[in-house]
Amino acid sequence: MTENRPLTPTVEARAELRQLVRQQLEMLLEEGNLQGAKSLLVPVRPADIADAIEGLSEAKQQAIAFRLLSKDEAIEVYEQLDSTVQQTLIEDFKRQEVLDIVDKMSPDDRARLFDELPAKVIARIVGQLSPSERQATALLLGYEPNTAGRIMTPEYVSLKEAFTVTQAIDRIRSLASETETVYYLYVTDAARRLTGILSLRDLVTAYPNQTIGDVMTRDVISVSTDTDQEEVARIIQRYDFIAMPVVDAEHRLVGIITVDDIIDILEEETTEDIYTLGGVQSGREDYFQTNLWVVARRRVVWLLVLLVTNSITGSIINSQQDLLQQAIVLASFIPLLTGTGGNVGAQSSTVVIRGLNTEELQSKGTLTIIVRELMAGALLGLMLGSMAMLWAIVMQQDISIALAVGISLLSISTLASVAGSGLPFLFQYLGFDPALMSAPFITTVTDVVGVLIYFAVARAILGI
Repeated sequence: MTENRPLTPTVEARAELRQLVRQQLEMLLEEGNLQGAKSLLVPVRPADIADAIEGLSEAKQQAIAFRLLSKDEAIEVYEQLDSTVQQTLIEDFKRQEVLDIVDKMSPDDRARLFDELPAKVIARIVGQLSPSERQATALLLGYEPNTAGRIMTPEYVSLKEAFTVTQAIDRIRSLASETETVYYLYVTDAARRLTGILSLRDLVTAYPNQTIGDVMTRDVISVSTDTDQEEVARIIQRYDFIAMPVVDAEHRLVGIITVDDIIDILEEETTEDIYTLGGVQSGREDYFQTNLWVVARRRVVWLLVLLVTNSITGSIINSQQDLLQQAIVLASFIPLLTGTGGNVGAQSSTVVIRGLNTEELQSKGTLTIIVRELMAGALLGLMLGSMAMLWAIVMQQDISIALAVGISLLSISTLASVAGSGLPFLFQYLGFDPALMSAPFITTVTDVVGVLIYFAVARAILGI
């Protein structure tokens, strides 16, 4: 007999469901069927409601859909929305509606929202927050952006070593609705200094009359308020933590950072690195919701660099007219050589930059990495150069031209690998973001140097 079991929707099914909710919500709002739209959203999870609201084409529809939510649900949905949509809704809401939502937000989510709002709007909202929420927000905003202090939440459960397990459970029960998480519990002394930690599992498996001091772990890993958020993410990833305690200069516990915030940070930092590698100044806002003029202004920087570099490359080619007049076929291989050099260099820079960001290269010396990439570039140059030589012989029936192309490609690939692996280390040493050594930068270097190498090798082989 077959047992009927509830089916858990797959990832693909949930994606289709989100798309259906977006379509249905937009259709109902266009028809003015607000009751139908409200009923549609009742069984939907807050994160999926946020996704549906973000997918609406008009800001007016976004505001209407948001107003259909109950107050408690609206707070949770609002925390899930993209910052640009949050700002749009703030502009559309009445003053009291804004205050009710923002006042109930988690302090870390509220601080993140304030980072995106104009100063005048922040001042107006902060002035109307409840005293406790105003103090919590001021605490976070007092720390530097992108640090542990700025992204932490002061909502956590603290215990004393003298508490019994029963007393601790009673305290958790009374504070559970006001804290970010109860899965990790932090033990502090009379001066609020962090002395230990225990998990909820440790607590519920202990005997009721045992004290917290008997079951807690005293070897606590914590971060300070000025620790960079990327470093916090690496520590949580390394130790598989659900939350990380944050302490001040006196080792007093001031907040915690939960794994859901770390996931957002990892996505944000990875996106920024990818944009930088592509030669795009990303900023912090959503690229696809940014004003087109701002997008063009950010992207034009590297394009101007490439434009100037190509002009230099063109000038070098123009200065070799005497060589090209005697062997015009040399010009046909220039795109192949410079393009291959740029691609090889970009590959080396990408793997090194990623390794630096993930700290995979900490245990390996800089020289070791560069030598390894030099050997890889030489090997690639041999393989690609051999192919290019065969192609040149087939096309031109000239062994001298083929030899010039092959040797040049070997040299360019080796140089590109060294540049692609070495320049990120140099930038890190100088205190710059290694990701600035992006594919466009490597391309500009290999274009200029590659053409110079090519013409020098050709002159030597052809005797011109």
